Amino acid sequence: MYKNVSNQYTIALILLFSSCFCSKSVFAQLSLTGQLRTRGEQRDGYGTLEPTANKNAAFISQRTRLIFNYNSNKIIFHTSIQDVRIWGQDASTISSADGNKLELHEAWAEMILSNKKDTSFKISPFDYFAIKIGRQELLYDDERLLGGLDWLQQGRRHDALVLKMIEKGWQLDLGGAFNQNTDAINYNGTYYTPGNLPATIKDSKGNLANTPAGLIPLINASGNSAKTGNPAFSSPPGTNALNQNYKALQYLYIAKKFDKTKVTGLFLTDQFGKYKLDSVTNVSGADVGYIYGRRFNQPGTNARFTTGFLINPVFGSKNEWSANGGYYYQGGHDRDGASLSAYMFTASLLFKPSEFSIAAGWDYLSGNNAISGSKNDNRFDPLYGTPHKFWGAMDYFYAGSGSPTGGLSNPYLKVKYASSNKRFTTELANHYFFLSNDQKDINGTAVSKYLGTEFDLTTAYKLNKFTAVDFGLSYMAATSSMEYAKNLAPGSSRLSPVWAYLQLNILPEFLNK
Repeated sequence: MYKNVSNQYTIALILLFSSCFCSKSVFAQLSLTGQLRTRGEQRDGYGTLEPTANKNAAFISQRTRLIFNYNSNKIIFHTSIQDVRIWGQDASTISSADGNKLELHEAWAEMILSNKKDTSFKISPFDYFAIKIGRQELLYDDERLLGGLDWLQQGRRHDALVLKMIEKGWQLDLGGAFNQNTDAINYNGTYYTPGNLPATIKDSKGNLANTPAGLIPLINASGNSAKTGNPAFSSPPGTNALNQNYKALQYLYIAKKFDKTKVTGLFLTDQFGKYKLDSVTNVSGADVGYIYGRRFNQPGTNARFTTGFLINPVFGSKNEWSANGGYYYQGGHDRDGASLSAYMFTASLLFKPSEFSIAAGWDYLSGNNAISGSKNDNRFDPLYGTPHKFWGAMDYFYAGSGSPTGGLSNPYLKVKYASSNKRFTTELANHYFFLSNDQKDINGTAVSKYLGTEFDLTTAYKLNKFTAVDFGLSYMAATSSMEYAKNLAPGSSRLSPVWAYLQLNILPEFLNK
């Protein structure tokens, strides 16, 4: 293990020192940057309501990145090595059994095959055409459906191939990905277990056991394995791939700007491996327990598709007005194989006459109706986007904590100030959360659709060229309906959650003075 970590650090150091000794003419093509992002958080109901018996939690997390980029007229090469950890997660003196958090966040190359703006190309049939291959972030539009999820320290990336073309103002990206767990000889088929699981799990008797290979355990409210329950470490549809990845993905993205109005379209299909319910016996002393779960070793996949458009006009004598509107539909089958018919729409208006701006909007994501019932799944999943940016900074919806079965209706209002020198910004956002569809309590009676109101205050100040400080404070006035939306027992939670963070973000550029 130490050998692997040493080799990775050695590669990074070679890149650093070799870059430092390059000639000045090469400096224009090379960049070597770093990031140290340290964030302290005080949590009293972040992501979900806090049980009344629980106390506040505080911790400090840190992301460290080393980013190397090479740019020429024929190829772009990009590598990003990152380390993500919680302060104190590792002892001050570690052993070889403690593991490491070093990983490759991005490693891709973009091979440029056509570029009419570059005279070194003798033949260029398109204004621009390139093939981008490797581990990469997929970032499109406002990152509502495809985004980098940068708020999470580990971020989001895909192992993918993307064909990129620009012609007469049109942008077309065609991408695809295919996932597998192993390249072992004699591996049976292309079955894919789509979970990042810990090494151990509690069996039905509460005894700690090794997580069975190829099995995603089912757990109950006590954290023990059970015949029925939620898949461990997965809260669908909490921005897919956070903990449960797709088997394969394909997409087509089209964009065109007409004067001051940009119009984009997306067609994406992703497939998920089929599974069967299974169990594994675990003997612990005199106890004989079981580990129940989903075993992903069945032929075929459950295929889903998402399609829609986004329009973004800018208007006014000084471009002080802008609007944003979009609609997306999901069909096919969800990850569990149920027939899927869901949709979402978004609409917003921004007015920015000076340093101050005000934005008002409404997001609506369909859900399942527990009163009337339906054989189909009507819950919209916002794919692989950046939910922290849209549905409240406390991440109650479509983030790691999942989403309400009844969908979400979210009218909001945001007021922002940004200084003319861009060094200081502050924003106050107000979200009203409602269920899109009826849900019922334990007696079968419909609960109120109103979930609560969230206030988010965020402030950022740039100390210098490389360093910024961010502060955030959030408060939610939740209703008892939020407990049903989060699958919590009635009356078991505090309904006034608070969350705060303080973040230092350092981004040095090593090759620039």
